[in-house]
Amino acid sequence: MKYKMVVSDLDGTLLDDEKQINDKTVYILNELYKKGIEIVIATGRNHYMAKKLIEPISNLNPVILSNNGSVVRHNDIALSYNYLNPLFFEKIYKEGLRRGLNPFIHVDEYDNGYDIIYEKEDFENEYSGYIKKDYNRARLIKFDPLKTNKILSVCYFDEYNKLSDFGTEMTNPKHYNTIFNRNIGNLALLEFLHLEGCKWSSLKKYAAQKNIEPEDIIALGDDNNDIEMLKNAGMGIAMVNGTEEIKKAARRISKFDNNNSGVYYELKELFDLK
Repeated sequence: MKYKMVVSDLDGTLLDDEKQINDKTVYILNELYKKGIEIVIATGRNHYMAKKLIEPISNLNPVILSNNGSVVRHNDIALSYNYLNPLFFEKIYKEGLRRGLNPFIHVDEYDNGYDIIYEKEDFENEYSGYIKKDYNRARLIKFDPLKTNKILSVCYFDEYNKLSDFGTEMTNPKHYNTIFNRNIGNLALLEFLHLEGCKWSSLKKYAAQKNIEPEDIIALGDDNNDIEMLKNAGMGIAMVNGTEEIKKAARRISKFDNNNSGVYYELKELFDLK
């Protein structure tokens, strides 16, 4: 089969634990690009951070599916977006507060210089270090749920056991998408997004616009937000350092992890590159 597109997650996949793309991986992505293979980034991160992290392959001019596909950008221009209904945010927010949980929110305000809003002043402690002091694209705002617009994802970052019951109870596949990421150390990330806030949903639509069929796509990932993408792509590759859930969803598991050029070796073999 002749693959036409390679789609990669960032953290735990394309990036090593130091958040770098190693030289081998940069090399092979450039070789595939020369052969006409489109390179796409699909990440849970916001567009601003994704763009910074992929600077070593910026010459490939990749489309970025950020916030788990809630917004798709190319050259900083939004191609599509999916915002969570404020009514659903209000319900999630109130139930979270009842449980002693306070969210931070990814919003589509890239052009206005910020990506995250939060309402707890002691943000590093309140959000378990998810928002760093040196990150200048977060804004302190008192939430008014029904007036909160351009919501890409409502996020809770905490211990797995603290979030598990909340996530299960609030799951509502008719109204919004729920993602529970676990491959991030001792903590878990629970996200609520638009129903189409899913890497695979956005990727499928984008690929169709390029006349690329699902079977022509190689997708690589390591966490539960990659499950649908790996299940539906022609070749879904789970990183060996990934969650058990993602490994079960994949057609193939990488021989090497993200710290040892796992993406490089899988692509080298699949494309039979020397």
